[in-house]
Amino acid sequence: MDIHNLLTAFRNKRIIVIGDVMLDQYIWGVVERLSPEAPVPVIEVKREEYRLGGAANVALNLAALGAVPLLVGVTGTDRYGETIRTLLQVAGVSSESAISDEISVMGLFYDPDRPTTLKTRIGAASQQVVRLDYESREEIGRDITDSIIRFLQENIPTCDGIIFEDYNKGLITADLIEFVLRTARELGKQVAVDPKHKNFFAYQGVYIFKPNLLELEKNLALSIENEEQFVAAARQLQDRIKAEHIVITRGSKGLSIFDGQGGHHEIPAFAKEVWDVSGAGDTVISVLALASVCGLPIKEAAILANHAAGVVCSKHGTASATPGEIEASYHDHHQDQDAE
Repeated sequence: MDIHNLLTAFRNKRIIVIGDVMLDQYIWGVVERLSPEAPVPVIEVKREEYRLGGAANVALNLAALGAVPLLVGVTGTDRYGETIRTLLQVAGVSSESAISDEISVMGLFYDPDRPTTLKTRIGAASQQVVRLDYESREEIGRDITDSIIRFLQENIPTCDGIIFEDYNKGLITADLIEFVLRTARELGKQVAVDPKHKNFFAYQGVYIFKPNLLELEKNLALSIENEEQFVAAARQLQDRIKAEHIVITRGSKGLSIFDGQGGHHEIPAFAKEVWDVSGAGDTVISVLALASVCGLPIKEAAILANHAAGVVCSKHGTASATPGEIEASYHDHHQDQDAE
């Protein structure tokens, strides 16, 4: 695999990202005493930052790789929705590759009846203490769904691929899935899906379907205890979902790939040091989709995605991987193999 030329081919690929947009807030401090009000630590706040999460983090990952993401989602009319828009508008600039395309926010709609999804992580001594979630899981209204569909009618014909980033927060409805899959089939566009429970089996016949191991067990109502049971479960999922490729993320075990022709590949994890796994799945689906629309076979696309995931796992918080970081990880791994 010519890793440098492949990463160069990512530039300017137009990828639509449809999904639940979130804002990740990180509050870090130090603990020096217990509260007199209750037996809990008092955290003296030293640092606070906001990062893009959910579908917005997928868009950020794509932009970091030189692609042109078109984000389709919804926020509330609160200040956190505006923070997301601000972060999106300054994202997408990679000094390494001289790409300066902004992430488009034209497909980001306001919903005055719901809050912007906010996940607040509070930590001290390099350890997360608690997470607070502010969100609504109610489906978006019919009027907003119709606006999104009209927007997609205009933009799917000119895109190179589509990603669904489904976190069960209400944006992705049955009607929206049906419209996108039908339109993508008619126009020959690849669809990659990062699913959650509610719509799990609605994504029939997509190009890439990427659950994690826990989602596989939950949606098939199984308890997987060994490799034989795992392979049988993956085949059962393939029979039901009929995706071109099923890619199952398995944490420290890496990725497992299955297809409708009986193919099965295992891709090991490449992370040398793991600080934080939040957002790694967003990175995997971004690279899988982007590499696939560039014509890379699924096994090679998964290898690349696992290198990218290894890069972001070595960083704190939700993060993205640059082409240079992925290329360095790839060459480091192969140099290590050659030395063995």
